[in-house]
Amino acid sequence: MSARLGYLCSSESWGGLEMNHLRNAVWMHQRGHKVLVITVKDSRFAQEAEAAHLNVAYIEKHSKYYDFKNGRVLVKILKQQGITHILIRATRDMSITAFAKWKLKNALHTSYFMEMQLGVKKTHFLHARRHNEIDLWSCPLPWLEEQVKTMTRFKNTIVQIPSGMDLSQFHTVPSKEDARAALQLPQNVRIFGLMGRFDPQKGQLLLLKAMKEAKNKDFHVVLLGEPTHNEAQEYYAEMLDIIQSETFKKRVHVRPYMKNPVTFYNAIDWFVMATKAESIGMVTMESLACGTPVLGSNAGGTPEILEHEKGGVLFETQNVQSLAEKIDTICSENITRNPQVLREMTQQYDHNSVCAAVESALGLR
Repeated sequence: MSARLGYLCSSESWGGLEMNHLRNAVWMHQRGHKVLVITVKDSRFAQEAEAAHLNVAYIEKHSKYYDFKNGRVLVKILKQQGITHILIRATRDMSITAFAKWKLKNALHTSYFMEMQLGVKKTHFLHARRHNEIDLWSCPLPWLEEQVKTMTRFKNTIVQIPSGMDLSQFHTVPSKEDARAALQLPQNVRIFGLMGRFDPQKGQLLLLKAMKEAKNKDFHVVLLGEPTHNEAQEYYAEMLDIIQSETFKKRVHVRPYMKNPVTFYNAIDWFVMATKAESIGMVTMESLACGTPVLGSNAGGTPEILEHEKGGVLFETQNVQSLAEKIDTICSENITRNPQVLREMTQQYDHNSVCAAVESALGLR
């Protein structure tokens, strides 16, 4: 029997993890594999999977641990659909996947594609028991693989496969002048940009405070994003208060979320990754793919993606003064990076190469 891939995602959120999981499902489907998405009905993930014309099966939102009832439902779906490989990205799906593996034994191959760093050690017997039901643990960056080796008792196969991008979307890009005109931004100034929902985790206030501390005032900032409905409203209100002050008037520009942010990356001179410790940072990779250097937090996966400072400049995480000093240095010394070198750095993330690596790891080729 040929391989049939099940992409399980019970998350009702729609962030980088969910997007990466669905993108991989779509790409593998396009490469001729039989793909089934298993998800919660009416979730954003389900809606996007349906819009992509993938086969979808529905499960109830399950408990993170010991949900044997929904575990049996999952096993039933896997049997009925002839699924040979199940792929997950969210840790909340690990327990129910381990249950399915325990029930189906060698009839099912289980893979966990790591997106989030490990916050604490996972060496307890119950963690080890669950991990032992995972056949393949894929890490997108070396530092995450090291975490798995030192913070878990995982004994099965570990591979390094980066998160993929369709680089063709970056082949035809607008000029800086056209991109700025499209976003109604000034033409002849240095612009730093930050993209993400308006939330403390994304660091908009950190950048605004650094902007205030910076000695150089000859630069602008554009913030691309929107507040999450009914969340972080106080944070958004504080952002607006700062932006409307005399210090920032006409130097900070807020623009709404864009489904295709290529215009945004091409309109700015530097992208700012101010998150405390982004595990992977797809936006960092996208910025490099557009030839735009990154001023990034020296934590999480950002230093590895930037190959330290080959792709940009690093500042001390969560440190306003450090960020302000780096901005001053960039402005005073007119620091930049070769756009072609930055684009070449992202070739390893090409989705065709990533899918080929997934196929190899799953024994599909």
